[in-house]
Amino acid sequence: MNSNVVLEAKDIYKSFTDGKSTVDVIKGLSLQVHQGEFVSIVGSSGSGKSTLLHILGGLDRPSQGIVNLNGQRFDSLGEAERGFLRNQNLGFVYQFHHLLPEFTALENVAMPLMLRKDAEFKKVKERAEYLLNRVGLSHRLTHKPGELSGGERQRVALARALVTQPKLMLADEPTGNLDRKTAMTIFELLRDLRHELNMAMLIVTHDEQLAKSADKVLHMQDGVWVTEKT
Repeated sequence: MNSNVVLEAKDIYKSFTDGKSTVDVIKGLSLQVHQGEFVSIVGSSGSGKSTLLHILGGLDRPSQGIVNLNGQRFDSLGEAERGFLRNQNLGFVYQFHHLLPEFTALENVAMPLMLRKDAEFKKVKERAEYLLNRVGLSHRLTHKPGELSGGERQRVALARALVTQPKLMLADEPTGNLDRKTAMTIFELLRDLRHELNMAMLIVTHDEQLAKSADKVLHMQDGVWVTEKT
């Protein structure tokens, strides 16, 4: 695999069995994401976008095919090994923030780093504080998710995704649950932080403005690519 390829998928298939019937959701997809590259995937609901993202992020296994992450075969690893590789290389942002309600913003952001055996609390806290400041939430460090607005919760989720300094961020409709003004704020943060960290980004989105700003736009329909624009 090319040394600047962060993520590579080859001939990915995914099927689900429901009773006696089998539904083919992903049908032989391949793609590469290079260091620092921004790739967006667009398509109608039910086209298989989120399923593909879960496979690429190691949250699900393909029925067939290969996923390589940072030069290492990813899909065939055990759950613990995949979890370790995810923590080292990937950041995740979803349409819904998935923050832990009993923890503060600072604690939520710090959590992925605290899971590492070599974590040093002082350095973890400094990194979490820096990112919360970077997303404009230095005044919300001790607030819990229930005390934050929707846009603030999504900014905390963004900071959490970045705290491990991932090589690749995977985002599933990161602005889909926000009003237009807040969505633009999140979009601008994503753009700025990607350049600052030289991080690759793969985003599933219905937001045409966000999609069109990508280096590469992949169009998905019924589990296959239908067009590709570069």
